[in-house]
Amino acid sequence: MKEQPQKESIAEKTRSYIDAHPSIKDCISKDLINYSSLARQIMKDLDVKNEEAVMIACRRYAQKLSKRDHEKEILNVLGNSRLEVKTKICSVTAKNDWTVLHKLELVFVKLINEKAIMQVIQGAQAITIIADEKLKNEVVNTVGRDNVLRVRPDLVEITIKSPEKITDTSGVFAYLADNLSENGVNFEETVSCYTDTIFIVHEKDMIHAYSILTNIIESAERSLGADED
Repeated sequence: MKEQPQKESIAEKTRSYIDAHPSIKDCISKDLINYSSLARQIMKDLDVKNEEAVMIACRRYAQKLSKRDHEKEILNVLGNSRLEVKTKICSVTAKNDWTVLHKLELVFVKLINEKAIMQVIQGAQAITIIADEKLKNEVVNTVGRDNVLRVRPDLVEITIKSPEKITDTSGVFAYLADNLSENGVNFEETVSCYTDTIFIVHEKDMIHAYSILTNIIESAERSLGADED
């Protein structure tokens, strides 16, 4: 007889909820949270009825988080990161079909020979190809116009290049994405590859996005310098 999967406990649900909200997690680690309000919010969002159990889970997790400063870990990564910007980028979104992937092999071979860059993001419904804008027509023609769902030109690729410890530091991507979103920057695509965090934005948002990310990194650098003094 097949075993039934165990239900996630309230404590596990609470920890998962906190982990999914970096701002809440940071406030908890610094003891800046109202646990009654947090418990009620978690109950509402997760449809949990036992407030006492949620409160206990929050406080126990807070004890664990208080032993380390999560935001400091993120800033430590970003303080040692740098920015790179590449303009004249386009994205081509095509149907998620094995024939499309097969056809893309032809483009990959050419790009490797020309030392050009192309990124492919495969989702459940579609495949998005991010490439130099001069390759737009070639990608479209190779994939087949009937397979193309959308083409977006005039994009910019902003890459945050971080040290290897980013791979063991949770919340860096969320920290960056939250700051961009809260400041009105809409990113067309996002890619995370090893130590690179990439945001694809429209060229009209390039200066604003670059300024926000620069301020984040410079602020993180100052924070690191202050800790060393």
